[in-house]
Amino acid sequence: MSEPLFFALAAFVVSCVCGFVFIPLIMNFCQKNNLYDIPNRRKEHHNLVPRLGGICFLPSSLLAFIIALAVFDQVTGKEQITIGVWTCMFCISLLLIYGVGLVDDIVEVSPRTKFIIQIVAASLIPLSGLYINNLYGFLGIHELPFWVGVLLTVFVFVFIDNAINLIDGIDGLAGSLSLIAFAGFLYCFAKEGLWVYCIMISGLMGVLVPYLYFNIWGKPEKNRKIFMGDSGSLSLGFILAFLLVKYSMDNPNVMPYRKDCLLLSYTLLVVPVFDVVRVILKRVRLGKPLFTADKNHIHHKLMRAGLSQRGALNVIILLALFFIVFNYFLADYIRITYIALIDIVLYTIFHLAVNRFIKVS
Repeated sequence: MSEPLFFALAAFVVSCVCGFVFIPLIMNFCQKNNLYDIPNRRKEHHNLVPRLGGICFLPSSLLAFIIALAVFDQVTGKEQITIGVWTCMFCISLLLIYGVGLVDDIVEVSPRTKFIIQIVAASLIPLSGLYINNLYGFLGIHELPFWVGVLLTVFVFVFIDNAINLIDGIDGLAGSLSLIAFAGFLYCFAKEGLWVYCIMISGLMGVLVPYLYFNIWGKPEKNRKIFMGDSGSLSLGFILAFLLVKYSMDNPNVMPYRKDCLLLSYTLLVVPVFDVVRVILKRVRLGKPLFTADKNHIHHKLMRAGLSQRGALNVIILLALFFIVFNYFLADYIRITYIALIDIVLYTIFHLAVNRFIKVS
């Protein structure tokens, strides 16, 4: 095993251990302070469940990142990271997202307020010089003017952030889809030799393992189950959006030109992104407010078709993996525009098939 891979693995292990230590402490804290996610007709759980699991995501992954990177610097004898403007902006933006998510988990924040803060946080990233500047032939478009790229980047950040937040509706779903996406970005950045990002991603993957353990298999009656809450889902979504923009930006000083980078980045988030688009279009068609919660997400439909929570989770994970494998092998033969159209057709066919099961049942 090469040294960089070893330190990425070390970050994964450290973060994983932190998660297994911190999450039980958080569950005990929630129990003492009555901080529970209350069941209602829109939610799938029927027990009081602590909702602050996500507050340990950033501390655990940050601690793992710092330890692994510090040792990596000592072993290689050179500094692996420098603090630039975009690094500072990313940290400030992530803290804003993490903070509003944490406040919402404790006292509740209106959807409009969260939306405004998301826009503010997302706007800091392109202003620091990190933005989508090339569509690599999608719809025949290649290089983008600066302000077009800025607006697109802000939209992508806010959209993906909400996509991960909104799909967090059944046990293990947001965490599993995020884990799959992080694994994909780990492969992408490792292929380019950008090991600092690999170490950061490994730290994030590590803490998701104990979270998924307690979220999926934890026993609520024994206070051993936990939800990630908005502090977790919003943070994960923001980081995934950052990785997409970072990997997709055409910057020869960082990575050589790669015609498939936008396709691979988008592919890792197909399911949550397509789900939000479908739900928004349905709300618009029915004349419902965009910020109104409902039960029309993909996991709700699968459960109405007769699947259990675990069954719906497994189907969605398989669907996400299918699109990743499918698009990866098509990338060398078909243009990104046509692949996106094929994805839309396949996703539509999938939902039409689910609709038939709903009608039959």
